[in-house]
Amino acid sequence: MIVHLQRASNTAGLLAYLYGPGERGTHVSPRLIAGDGHGAPIGLLAEPGSLPYLAQAIDAPVERLGVRAPARPTWVCSVKSDPRRPDLTDAQWADVARRLVSTTGVAPDGDPDACRWIALRNQPRQVYVVASLAREDGGLHHGYRDAFRLQTECRRIAAELGHLPAVSPPTSPSQETSVPAPPITISSEFSGSVVAKGAHDELSAMILKHAGFQQIQDWHGRRHRLPTTTPVVDQVAIASHAAEMLRAARYDVDLAPSLNEGRMTIPANPLESYAAGTAILQITDEIRSAGTREDLQLAVDQLLHPEYGALERVREALEAAGECLDDHDDLDEAFLQVDQFNVAAEFVFSAQSELADSENELRLVGGPSRTKAATRSSAPDISRSVALSVSPAAAKADVATTAFGVDVAESRSAARPPRASGPRR
Repeated sequence: MIVHLQRASNTAGLLAYLYGPGERGTHVSPRLIAGDGHGAPIGLLAEPGSLPYLAQAIDAPVERLGVRAPARPTWVCSVKSDPRRPDLTDAQWADVARRLVSTTGVAPDGDPDACRWIALRNQPRQVYVVASLAREDGGLHHGYRDAFRLQTECRRIAAELGHLPAVSPPTSPSQETSVPAPPITISSEFSGSVVAKGAHDELSAMILKHAGFQQIQDWHGRRHRLPTTTPVVDQVAIASHAAEMLRAARYDVDLAPSLNEGRMTIPANPLESYAAGTAILQITDEIRSAGTREDLQLAVDQLLHPEYGALERVREALEAAGECLDDHDDLDEAFLQVDQFNVAAEFVFSAQSELADSENELRLVGGPSRTKAATRSSAPDISRSVALSVSPAAAKADVATTAFGVDVAESRSAARPPRASGPRR
């Protein structure tokens, strides 16, 4: 049996089509064979002239829902029997329809508040079941698993009627040792799970289960898959191991390249384009792991050396960026960015000035005293005043400003490095 499930939004139009001649005139003698209207006279209304009233009787529970009614409230199921087998009688088709609405939950046996439904025939070897998704108690039928339940029940009915093909004879021992067919395919689905298809015999199923796959049996047949929560590394390892065992058992296996452990490539280093930052990170590790004051002095020297240190190179790079932006007059906001880069360069220079004597202090055994530290903190900070007064707006000021007792214009000209730098050291 072949079952097809769909939803409709216009019950009256659907009934008019089913009771009509059909697209190619295939509808012959349309007739109601079963149904439950919960008090509505569906037997009397199932006539060509009364179809609108029959549609109203089926849709009555939907109308009571109001705004809660779904956009497509009509449940439509068509079932076809094997054309190579004798056709069923109306009574047999009516029993098929009752079993289908019961197994899906549309109208379970003995439920007084089930959905209203009808079953009609309009051509040989086929029956249509039309039902409302609204229940008599105001609830809704949710058909999430209806397709699976319908297919399962149809297979059960076909087996009871003897319409299923005969079971193949047992495989002889000589046939079991031959190379199986068709080949087994192991691939990844869009859902993220890894699926093995084509393993229809017990040996391949046992191998896949031993590798870590789970067996699934539904209307698609037998399949094996890994849960979607399996990490990617484990998916590759399990799939490669399963393919290796299946090939050892003389199976033809098609393994997706993304699941082949032998073809995995080492991922590229995401920090490869940030070599300078990586180098400074290495200096940080050296500082943290310094065991003696001499080791610490050598590591800090890589940052503070006046000619080759990391801070000096950062200052040069910031100045170069400002000069490059200054040459692009077509940029509307270039002057703001030039100012930002120049201020940043001055702050780096200020940091260099603050830490100029740190290398000598690191060589001392006891380190700087509290008195010296207090004296330095209370003394005028000339370098800080320079860093705070390098804005182009301050340079254009008419009146010179004095900060901490030192003239800003003089300190800027004396402390700021020249814009036109020479060759890199």
